[in-house]
Amino acid sequence: MAASAPGQFTTGDLAVVLLISTVVLLVAIAAVRLANRSGLPTLLLYLGIGLVMGESGLGLRFDNPELTQVLGYSALVLILAEGGLTTRWSGIRSAVAPASLLSTVGVLVSVAVVGLAAHLLLHKSLVVAMLLGAIVSSTDAAAVFSVLRRVPLPKRITGVLEAESGFNDAPVVLLVVALADAATPGRSPGPWWLIALEAVGELAGGALIGLALGWIFAWVLRHAAPSSSGLFSIGVLAVTVLAYAAASLAHTSGFIATYLCALLLGNLNLPHHQAVRGFSQALGWLAQIGLFVLLGLLASPARLDSQIIPAIVIGLVLLLVARPASVLLTLPWFRFTWREQAFLSWAGLRGAVPVVLATVPLTVGTPHTEWIFDLVFVLVVVFTLVQALPMPLIARRLGVVEPAHLLDLDVEATPLEELNADVLQVSVGDTSRLHGVEVQELRLPAGADVTLVVRDGEGFVPRRTTVIRRGDRLLLVTTATARSDAIRRVRSVSRDGRMAGWRTPLRSESE
Repeated sequence: MAASAPGQFTTGDLAVVLLISTVVLLVAIAAVRLANRSGLPTLLLYLGIGLVMGESGLGLRFDNPELTQVLGYSALVLILAEGGLTTRWSGIRSAVAPASLLSTVGVLVSVAVVGLAAHLLLHKSLVVAMLLGAIVSSTDAAAVFSVLRRVPLPKRITGVLEAESGFNDAPVVLLVVALADAATPGRSPGPWWLIALEAVGELAGGALIGLALGWIFAWVLRHAAPSSSGLFSIGVLAVTVLAYAAASLAHTSGFIATYLCALLLGNLNLPHHQAVRGFSQALGWLAQIGLFVLLGLLASPARLDSQIIPAIVIGLVLLLVARPASVLLTLPWFRFTWREQAFLSWAGLRGAVPVVLATVPLTVGTPHTEWIFDLVFVLVVVFTLVQALPMPLIARRLGVVEPAHLLDLDVEATPLEELNADVLQVSVGDTSRLHGVEVQELRLPAGADVTLVVRDGEGFVPRRTTVIRRGDRLLLVTTATARSDAIRRVRSVSRDGRMAGWRTPLRSESE
């Protein structure tokens, strides 16, 4: 590439770029297996790949925060779209209210606590300290779930984590931009009450635009669906990106528009929904890999040493004070137990969003804020390790692990769509009261049945008198209309035993 004329990109350069890109992509894909075995979030491995490729490793130099921010926002749009399209409304319905409060009021509490600590302990100006607090306040559910793949959590907790991560990006971005403007000479963001009104207006406007486009294009796609599932998947993803662009051009929140549009499209039983989920997950993974590797390239190990102590100080404040305060002031209103609150406090992992937002002061031109990117980078790496490694143990010790875990399986088969059917996997945990229950004693609703049992690595078709054992994995096939009742029934028996429903009332699927 250096031999090319300035500004000229040749086919030889293309070969080099494709070689580097594909090698990085293949290494990143292989790293997922390592992450699954070790329990580490994949973001750490991808950041590590970027650092190895960077100026202190293989010597690839990259120091363009403006380009990082643009590509980071583009990746976040795809990540939010994937999150919305793959999230079931039934799983987060009961969590929308607490997650909304946690991602707004909770964010403000976290910003205030971290900002005050940075002002007093790091001796930064109050505005810059609050800017740092806003940057590190966004959580990442993908990081949490990558750690807890083998630890099934109740829908009550997973719903809050999923919804919070989908909702909090939009208000945090608005807050970071406003505080960066306030800390930059020559920029006048206006009085705080006006900023607050503008933020509410932008969030409401973005939500309306996202939902409106979702409804409109859901009708269009349903009545003009191409026979090709690939083309249909591209069309659905294009609508979610359109929501971001339209909302941004209307000076509203593009991120909330994307997430709500995707959430709506993902729950309207559109054709080819399994193909759409698979395609969106593939693009989501690609966006995450590219984003984290890019952020690793932008970081300079030579500058990170000076921010280790400040990052640990701010991270401890965030983990032990700010996050618990946010949870304590928002979730008790919704009858979360102290065990659930304790786990949600610990599970507030940070991911790509804080590191991307750390480039905002650099692109805005906020003076004396170059250190923020380095501090946030170190904080994310260190506290992802600190929080992630013991998280499965903490979940078990707090007793928030679900005894029987139901998992949606993405089975790519046209007959299932024609039959309007779903396939679920039921994992029987050590404390599940499904142990010892015969298949017929599940009393599943009409339209649902256990079609396969996998025990000790071997599968067999069960009879009605087959006894379920701990460690079994059951394949449950159900029609869409019977799905909720089947899930409710399995969870009830897992919790209360074979007499569930006779002695105790069944609870809703969202519980």
